Amino acid sequence: MWWLDRMAPVFAGESGTHRLPKVSKWIIKKEMDPITVKKYRFDFVREPLIRPFRIKGASFTEKWTLVTALESSRGARATGLGGTAVLWSDPSVFHSFSEAGGNGIMALVAERAAQMVLGRDFLTPIEVMESIFPSLHEYGRQLTGNPRLTKTFTLNAMVSLDLALWLLYGAENSYKDFDSLIPSSSQAALSNRTDRIAHVPTVSYDYPLEDLLRLVESGHFILKIKLGQPGSPEEMLRKDGRRLSEIHRALAGRRTPMSGNEKLIYYLDANGRYPDKSILARLMEIADREGMLDQIALLEEPFPEEVKADVSGLPIRVAADESLHDESSVAERADLGYRALAMKPAGKTLSMSFKMAAAAYRRKVPCFVADNACIPVLVEWNKNFAARLGPFPGLSMNILESNGEQNYRDWDRMVAEHPCAGAGWIRPVGAVYRLDEDFYQNSGGIFLAPGHYQRLVEAP
Repeated sequence: MWWLDRMAPVFAGESGTHRLPKVSKWIIKKEMDPITVKKYRFDFVREPLIRPFRIKGASFTEKWTLVTALESSRGARATGLGGTAVLWSDPSVFHSFSEAGGNGIMALVAERAAQMVLGRDFLTPIEVMESIFPSLHEYGRQLTGNPRLTKTFTLNAMVSLDLALWLLYGAENSYKDFDSLIPSSSQAALSNRTDRIAHVPTVSYDYPLEDLLRLVESGHFILKIKLGQPGSPEEMLRKDGRRLSEIHRALAGRRTPMSGNEKLIYYLDANGRYPDKSILARLMEIADREGMLDQIALLEEPFPEEVKADVSGLPIRVAADESLHDESSVAERADLGYRALAMKPAGKTLSMSFKMAAAAYRRKVPCFVADNACIPVLVEWNKNFAARLGPFPGLSMNILESNGEQNYRDWDRMVAEHPCAGAGWIRPVGAVYRLDEDFYQNSGGIFLAPGHYQRLVEAP
């Protein structure tokens, strides 16, 4: 197969012997014995979508759920899930291969990550993830033939391993809830315990207006609107401006008791498609003419990562997403005037999300949690994280973008196979996730075997 030629030189350079990594500042809660991964199993499931999901001027028709199971030398077992998001994490990879090819490459990187932890002693997941990232990222560069592969692509590929490591770490240390997993350095950033999170659906380029109206009628008051339509910057601007006008006019007169001015809240996401501030300023002029500027609470990732434009003078709060991949990028975006940060435990690993949330807390930049069309079990990891963040500015609660129900063909089956199927906190009530004591006692079911995904990686 075509990828074998690219895999060979990378595999040849890896040693099978690993030393205990240097203990970092991120955890140690008590005296712990090193954990050694003895075995792994890996598989994936192709999950079809209802319609093509359109972002970044392109679209995809399915996601792959990656499944990584680990066993320690003491017999503890854990299974982590992840989802491929090739177009979101690195458009250059998406456009260089077929859709299946791009997902397949990410799956290869995910399995290689599991291979790299075999025989490796570690005390915490953060340490082992830090230790394998450089070599794994280089493997991804060689596999894709792309020397500028984004770090976000590699992080996305590492999610299933990362979550498996956290669950294995929990099993080895008899931790049974999400709070026990939070590193000491991240506890201040994740010290909240809310009973409500606002559910934010996604409005893609071609999302039907009748479906949008149904969302609002069901109580949704924050709408994530995708920008960055296909074409040149001028063509994109015209299409985006037309779409904003269409949506705002369709929702004219709709009110909500959930915002301070009783108006619906817009959360715009450009996914790095705007080349500079001048084009973006023209979009803001369109929004102002439509009378919707005061309803825009967030503009996420307006520019490509390499554009280091200061956004502090823009009339709305600007958030970073794809450009965040470590603590230094958090500091860089904060210095550029970004006033919110999207955390993605199920998109960039829980390990990196813990680190970035702590960095954001030190800089006093508010965080929220966003989705990559996550399956229900992965939504629970996001939900656990969001539940411990403070309220988002201007709201009485934080927000969680989750668009799986809008996009997966088999969403109802996935929910039925949730390990806590039937719990009242799985689906939003109206536009709000209601998190009761049962949610916190069960940590959203993340410590339970993930249904049919678990059966894929059980030994025959």
